[in-house]
Amino acid sequence: MMHRRIALAGHWLAPCARTDAAKPTTMPKPLPKRPVLRAISLVSALLLVAGCATPMPRKDDPYEGFNRKMYSFNAGVDRVAIRPVAVGYRKITNDTSRRLISNFFANVESPITIANDVLQANPKEAFKATSRFAINTTIGILGLFDPASEMSIDASTTDFGVTLAKWGVPEGPYLVLPLIGSTTGRDIASYPLDRYAFDPLSWYAHSHEFNLEAQYLPTAAYLITLRSSAIEAEGLLEGAYDPYVFYRDAYRQRRLYKIYRGNPPMEAIQSLQGVDDVDVDALLKEQEKFEQQKKPDAGKPTRN
Repeated sequence: MMHRRIALAGHWLAPCARTDAAKPTTMPKPLPKRPVLRAISLVSALLLVAGCATPMPRKDDPYEGFNRKMYSFNAGVDRVAIRPVAVGYRKITNDTSRRLISNFFANVESPITIANDVLQANPKEAFKATSRFAINTTIGILGLFDPASEMSIDASTTDFGVTLAKWGVPEGPYLVLPLIGSTTGRDIASYPLDRYAFDPLSWYAHSHEFNLEAQYLPTAAYLITLRSSAIEAEGLLEGAYDPYVFYRDAYRQRRLYKIYRGNPPMEAIQSLQGVDDVDVDALLKEQEKFEQQKKPDAGKPTRN
């Protein structure tokens, strides 16, 4: 799931390396009591208006001007405030400790996947996700270790945005939101249910109250681990002609593959890529020009 609990990291995590959905770092206010009942009501209402077929993804970007400004804003905040924390985290930890911490949080977030597998009427995946959660919580010592994978019970995450797509809810426009990052109209609408009804970290924060809002420390630690894991993928942007387009397309591709569980039909891929109206030769020329400009000796005469 990954899809997006992290706010700033949801924007900066290389979308093709992660899993997952961008979440705000500002802590949401608790919903009124009995959030599960409210979630059930929301689900029922959506079922009344949703069809059964997964819609074709959109390839347009109607709010590109706004999105680019938000992309630049988020990149600046990350550069100044978020990435330095993630770098510091990596300096005081090693590969083994980071892997154990990531395993722990992945296990903690398992109820989101389990609940959405049920809502998608996918009992096989729900059983697999439940089995992983039970095995890793017990034998794996609260999820620090991953014996389930050694038993060939592979991880497969999902979220309510995917559930809405399965129910036929349209994707809506692509959006880049401040301190949230890449999302769509459908995915941002899925946030309240995943985060308030299904997320154990939110359950913990909303059921405790400590000095200096310390109940949100587990959530903050989770966000730091996500941003830290993205550092290894930052090299993907070095050769990108337009980083904004790279993030936009990578995010949409990742969501498409998640909706179709890694096997999207060719027509969905073609619709997403816009193969009918893209001048590939022009794009290649722009990329070559960009790469030439980035070379340190570009424009200097060569010596014989």
